[in-house]
Amino acid sequence: MIVDLHNHTKLCNHASGEMEGYIQSAIDKGVKYFGFSDHAPMDFDKKYRMSFSDMNFYENKVKELKEKYKNDIEIVLGYEVDYLPNYMDDRVLNAKVDYLIGSVHFINGWGFDNPEFIGEYKNRDIDKIWKEYFEAITNMVKSGKFDIVGHIDLIKVFNYLPNKEIKVIAKESIKEIKKADMTVELNMSGYKKPINELYPSLDILELLSEYDISITFGSDAHNPSEICKYEDRLKEVLKEFNFTKCAVFHNRDKKLINF
Repeated sequence: MIVDLHNHTKLCNHASGEMEGYIQSAIDKGVKYFGFSDHAPMDFDKKYRMSFSDMNFYENKVKELKEKYKNDIEIVLGYEVDYLPNYMDDRVLNAKVDYLIGSVHFINGWGFDNPEFIGEYKNRDIDKIWKEYFEAITNMVKSGKFDIVGHIDLIKVFNYLPNKEIKVIAKESIKEIKKADMTVELNMSGYKKPINELYPSLDILELLSEYDISITFGSDAHNPSEICKYEDRLKEVLKEFNFTKCAVFHNRDKKLINF
């Protein structure tokens, strides 16, 4: 894909490979706009995110690579931030970056997408889980702190699907995203998970198209080999919709480009 804005580094403690390797892989795949958006630090679940002491290194390294490869690819700087009230830190939210991805990985402290805690699903009502998840997405959007909605239907990761219609569950979030003029990423990492499909599903893509919400693309790579690994499958999905432009970001300003 021409744009790939969601990618990690080994600073988050669950990715591998050197940052330069991600760039070289992106260039090989024909990416024109590449973003690092590693898991931002916060005082919660610290083993799966970078530390505050790594922020300067991370930001400076991205800027160094941006200059080194300026003739080959445009590199942009971001963070993926967990939407967790009372834990989000101004050092991240006010960082001088190109964009912030807002993601929901926790429901009332439960890391629902972590295989370590998958057993909790049997103790919960699946429709209530989905309702609570999209309420968190809605609140994240309303906070006004983010530019991109990360993997908007991550709650489906283990293929536990609701009994209620997904469009109905997600529609309020979609309306708020439109109102906030936020962008939703098409995240390819769902293809390597038990759900084995794009984030978002076709149902939610239909809503994004209906509400004319801007999209962007992300591999959500945790090693260089995952850059655009599922590009062909993404392109097949895109054929069903009328999207012709995607978003890129510079200094928190959005620009739509043809893809």
